[in-house]
Amino acid sequence: MASLVSRAQDAVVLLDSSKLPIVVISTNGATIVDDPKITASLGIIDNGPARNHPTDPFKFTGKIGIEIRGSSSQMFPKKQYGIELQDDAGEGVAASLLGMPEEEDWVLFAPYNDKSLMRDVLAYNLGRQLGGYSPRARYCELMLNGVYQGVYVLIEKIKRDKNRLDINKLDPDETTGNNLTGGYIIKIDKTTGGTGDGWASSYKPTFGSSQVIYYQYEYPDAGDIVSEQSAYIQSFIRQFEDALNGENFADPATGYAKYIDVDSFVDYLIMQELTRNVDGYRLSTFLYKQRDSDGGKLHMGPIWDFNLGFGNADYCEGGEEEGWALDFNRVCPADTWLIPFWWKKLFMDEAFGAKVAARWASLRSGAFSNNQLHTKIDSVNALLGEAQVRNFEAWKVLGKYVWPNRYIGNTHAEEVTYLKHWLDLRLAWMDANMPGLITATSEEITAPIVTAVPNPFGESVSIQYQLTQESNVGIRIYDATGRTVTSEMVDHPLPGQYSYRWDATDFAKGIYYYQVRTNTRILGAGKLSRR
Repeated sequence: MASLVSRAQDAVVLLDSSKLPIVVISTNGATIVDDPKITASLGIIDNGPARNHPTDPFKFTGKIGIEIRGSSSQMFPKKQYGIELQDDAGEGVAASLLGMPEEEDWVLFAPYNDKSLMRDVLAYNLGRQLGGYSPRARYCELMLNGVYQGVYVLIEKIKRDKNRLDINKLDPDETTGNNLTGGYIIKIDKTTGGTGDGWASSYKPTFGSSQVIYYQYEYPDAGDIVSEQSAYIQSFIRQFEDALNGENFADPATGYAKYIDVDSFVDYLIMQELTRNVDGYRLSTFLYKQRDSDGGKLHMGPIWDFNLGFGNADYCEGGEEEGWALDFNRVCPADTWLIPFWWKKLFMDEAFGAKVAARWASLRSGAFSNNQLHTKIDSVNALLGEAQVRNFEAWKVLGKYVWPNRYIGNTHAEEVTYLKHWLDLRLAWMDANMPGLITATSEEITAPIVTAVPNPFGESVSIQYQLTQESNVGIRIYDATGRTVTSEMVDHPLPGQYSYRWDATDFAKGIYYYQVRTNTRILGAGKLSRR
């Protein structure tokens, strides 16, 4: 057989060879459904740097259980699949696929409404730059029952494993002492693809809301977790929420920091905000807890699901380059899934905001610089090469709206250009609006030329700054969450000393931040306290 031929969604596609691995699945005539998994066979052709041909021998072959996975994505004709590697008896068996560490559970992700084909892959790559676990992923082209299905991504499913999320195994008989304290994986998500078993938070996402935040057991899952374990993790998260909601929430010894790994919350937030992920914080959200002997704190992550990030959503401001994903509850208060109250409350602690700003500044000078981000996108684009052409011959979505596209490019190249342009605008906005506001280098900020008096202040404050040349000056003031409360551009035709008065009569008492910048640099920034 010289090639495999597809009569897929929109066209007949011939696959003679590919520089991507070829994944071949046969269900022997059975139909794949959304639970339970059906039995099928899997073969992988992967010749390393050499091209792959459908007639080449399989590098891996075996039996699998396969099911359709996902939630909203199930409406698309290009399906994504969950697969479990199995032995002859139907039991799970671990193996390495496409060079990734061995495990039994995998995801075949189907980029469809993401016409760049790379948002998830890019996000997971960036997640690994932060230092914690982020799922590994490899591109491939999929043949299903002899039908070409296009470009897919083989991704590690989030699991407790020494090569994935490396936390302690928790057996049913571990119900006391240190063993009881970890490890746990909890998720906030729709119930599609799971039992939905868990518990509701005692705290509403917003004041007066009728909704609840619901935590689901991921590991141990609902079928394995015993009563002592479920009681323990519920109690621990309740203690964290009580502390965060308490009067002394910012106390480093007795407040929220006693219960959570703050750095992991900072990194998780930066990933959701960099991508302006409309699903961030409220769906596909994972948390895990270590044993007390390993630190015992609640961590955010691993990150998951970014196909609607990077400007690919046309609802609830999800595709806008400006604004915070954290503002979802305000923008879409009637949505069924809202963001937990944690994040807004965390920003009421200036130490948390300072950590976010410092981490952002560090990342922007390295892995999150414009140049490095563009290089990553170009590298992925080169890898996709001819495969993306075949993908869009099979699935003719270019130039068409596929929910919930904010931008519709006529070519794959236009989609990639849009991704780059969106990311550049997003980075610039975050640089200017990061809650800590000190995102320029120390050489760019000269402290004496910008001051705020009086500070603390009552009803108004004067922000004074000095110019050495003609400039347009932007003045912005933010609340403790980083949301802009006032913004003005002023044209100064002459150098000299200037003053901007902010009347805060209509604003609540508390912490605010200011930033003064020209078109080329930040003149100064700092904290304001209205008492």
